[in-house]
Amino acid sequence: MTAIPVESPPTSAPPTIVAVSGLVFSILYMTSLILIRLSVPADPAESGAWLADPTYRKWCGIALNLIPFTGIAFLWFMAVLRYRIGQQEDRFLATVFLGSGLLFVAMLFAAAAVSQGLQTLIHTDSQAAPSETYRVARRMAYALLNTFGMKMAAVFMFVTSTIGLRTGVLARWVAMAGYACGLIMLLVMSDFAGIAILFPGWVLLVSMWILVTDFRNRDIQG
Repeated sequence: MTAIPVESPPTSAPPTIVAVSGLVFSILYMTSLILIRLSVPADPAESGAWLADPTYRKWCGIALNLIPFTGIAFLWFMAVLRYRIGQQEDRFLATVFLGSGLLFVAMLFAAAAVSQGLQTLIHTDSQAAPSETYRVARRMAYALLNTFGMKMAAVFMFVTSTIGLRTGVLARWVAMAGYACGLIMLLVMSDFAGIAILFPGWVLLVSMWILVTDFRNRDIQG
């Protein structure tokens, strides 16, 4: 007896609030990066003199408190991209897409956790700033975010741009911008941490493209 295949019900489009998750991620991440750059010296070998300024400590605390919401917004952004790819998804590229995106979020959270623990330690023990504990934690947070985390972000940009070109989800110029930004981050990130802002900038570009495309399609269908 032949089994009758059961058609799966069509999936509904995600609501608009989910589609803007990329914008939310970009704004939160850019804000965190700017606050950290204004308060914390870029050199991971610095002595920790900035901790004596309560304003700098406050800015750093705000940046760290934004990180959990930044990571959550990025996960929703990944879900929006996967929805748009739909049945055209390539399993090989999808594995790299998910792996690099999740590793980026994991390293972002790990760097924030190390920094938060360090800030709490300094707040309770004023003599901890020049200690070996401070130096190790400072370099660890720097490496997690600016070396390993951003390398995963660059891989995410490469694979997302490739998927976007193959499926037509992204415009060619958007994908080319992703390749260019990813290459810069791979080659320069360890020497110039400020280039990290390229990643949320590109996510912002992709999100704007998705929203504009959706509005155009709705106008045509309407």
